[in-house]
Amino acid sequence: MPSSVIKAFAYDEAAKVLTVTFVSGRVYAYRGVPADVAQGLRLAFAKGEYFNATIRDRYDAAPVEVGTDRRQGSLF
Repeated sequence: MPSSVIKAFAYDEAAKVLTVTFVSGRVYAYRGVPADVAQGLRLAFAKGEYFNATIRDRYDAAPVEVGTDRRQGSLF
């Protein structure tokens, strides 16, 4: 199911960084995210609900300037 909040995301397993692009166009990098949490987001039917319940306000987040995002991993 397409998310009304999350446009795309990528996970760098080595760095444990989850980069999330929101439908607003804002991009944030969440540091210290375990692989199972990122996998849970990938598998979640309601990605926005999963993000809010499991990731938002639980991991260190920093905005990523558009054009400087050098994420690794796969987008959903």
